[in-house]
Amino acid sequence: NSLTTVAFDFGVRIETSTLLLQACSGCSFVRWKNTAANSGRSMNYQFSNTRWRRLVAGVLAGTGAVLVYGLHRQQVQQTEPKSITELNSLTVSALGNEVKPTNSIYTRQDVAKHKTLADGVWVTYKTGVYDITKFVDLHPGGDKIMLAAGGAIEPFWAMYAVHNQEHVYSILEEYRIGELSPEDQKRTVGDVDDPYGNEPLRHPVLKVNSLKPFNAEPPLELLSENYITPNEIFFKRNHLPVPDVDPKNYCLQIMGEGLKSIQLTLDDLKTKFPKHTITATLQCAGNRRSEMNAVRLVKGLNWGMAAIGNATWRGVKLSDVLKYAGLPENTNAKHVQFEGLDKDLSGTPYGASISIRKALAKDGDVLLAYEMNGEDLSRDHGFPLRVIVPGVVGARNVKWLSKIIVSKEESQSHWQVNDYKGFSPSVDWDTVDFSTAPAIQELPIQSAITTPCNNEFISADNEEITVKGYAWSGGGREVIRVDVSLDGGKTWKVADLTGEKQDAGRMWAWKLWQLTVPLPKGQKNLEIICKAVDNNYNVQPDTVAPIWNLRGVLNNSWSRVKVTINPSSG
Repeated sequence: NSLTTVAFDFGVRIETSTLLLQACSGCSFVRWKNTAANSGRSMNYQFSNTRWRRLVAGVLAGTGAVLVYGLHRQQVQQTEPKSITELNSLTVSALGNEVKPTNSIYTRQDVAKHKTLADGVWVTYKTGVYDITKFVDLHPGGDKIMLAAGGAIEPFWAMYAVHNQEHVYSILEEYRIGELSPEDQKRTVGDVDDPYGNEPLRHPVLKVNSLKPFNAEPPLELLSENYITPNEIFFKRNHLPVPDVDPKNYCLQIMGEGLKSIQLTLDDLKTKFPKHTITATLQCAGNRRSEMNAVRLVKGLNWGMAAIGNATWRGVKLSDVLKYAGLPENTNAKHVQFEGLDKDLSGTPYGASISIRKALAKDGDVLLAYEMNGEDLSRDHGFPLRVIVPGVVGARNVKWLSKIIVSKEESQSHWQVNDYKGFSPSVDWDTVDFSTAPAIQELPIQSAITTPCNNEFISADNEEITVKGYAWSGGGREVIRVDVSLDGGKTWKVADLTGEKQDAGRMWAWKLWQLTVPLPKGQKNLEIICKAVDNNYNVQPDTVAPIWNLRGVLNNSWSRVKVTINPSSG
């Protein structure tokens, strides 16, 4: 029994140019195929002439609000059309999931009457009207979709800009019930206030992974040129629009278990507490995610190997501030929660938490930082105040800090409980349960090759080859060795390490490494590999597949670069 493939456009209208209606026994299936990370692609559907199923998978990558479209299944009953002409005039409606002509006309007043699940949830997009009642429970962002109920969805999508993908439009089109009246079509929504309209300027050399919210990394070959990463090319990781904070009006709130609630100005922080300086590396949990995508597609920004950087941070110790607020030494609290000034349309801020043990440890060095590399924090890096939690994943280093809460519970922020967690390669979006895994805190041993670049050409006239890179381990563990191979792992040499001397257990900064050796003679290709070892003798896994996970986090496999040697000019 043959199946017929058809493609749907944004209007979800059935394309008839290659339609061949044939009988099919049994139920058919639909498979969504995404051919590249972080981008919408065309969807192919296979169906019988009596029943067909649609399966659409999408992703809202952590960025914006880090909302993930899981597998979205919906069965649609289709009445067999009597002719190709009739078939071409039909669209899929969300009303009863039947196929019907889309000639219903509604006013904006009609739409405004549908703001609740009881009355139905309607939205408009451009000139279309959509009944998304049945999709509300399926929406990975939860009830945030209700922000658009009874009105235009454009402002909602302006905040969560990752919706701007073809497969998201296709999902919406399944729920089209009609069109706005001609009068209301003329009265457009107008220019939506863009929450990203006041973003800071960024260095043009950065490789942009998403514009809204802005996420970018420097060229890999620049990363190992400086032990201290210049502020301008330090990777940028934003989940929401960048706040524009007036330091004169800035106020930090501190509250929670056993504390007297207090507020501190930026001047209070700079004058009432001892200043401390640390050099510490920050790394995004998704660093090197692109290598996981090469094994199997994951959900998230397609970071290369440069979502990491090393900086000198200056500020006050979190423990000093909590002591000032009256935190007792025998506190029953287990966590310290942080909230930022970056918020979504509902007013929900970015949030995260760390253990009280890390927060209070004398050698934990957790800072409320207001300087980065001798300058005030830039807006992208959290001006006027951010948390620096050395040795811990970047997601806990909350920027634009507005509130500190001492609690018996960890933060209930989406980014703490439903993201930034690792799972077995066997777990997929049908079976994942974020409550079964702890939030990522300390990161594992890591290293990467920064030069030469992958697929680079080197002349055989060169007598030597120099390989450079970085290495770092979380939790204050020291990188003690980096091994480098030029023959795919058959033989190894030990690289030279450079870096700042730091106390045992407080090795917060990376090591840069370099190896210069004679260029192997008679070779046409080299596979260069590096792997690091820390002082607890933790080592990197040799391949990506065994540590693959559906969010593409924690990739610390051996770094591999392939180089081609051009024949000698002589």
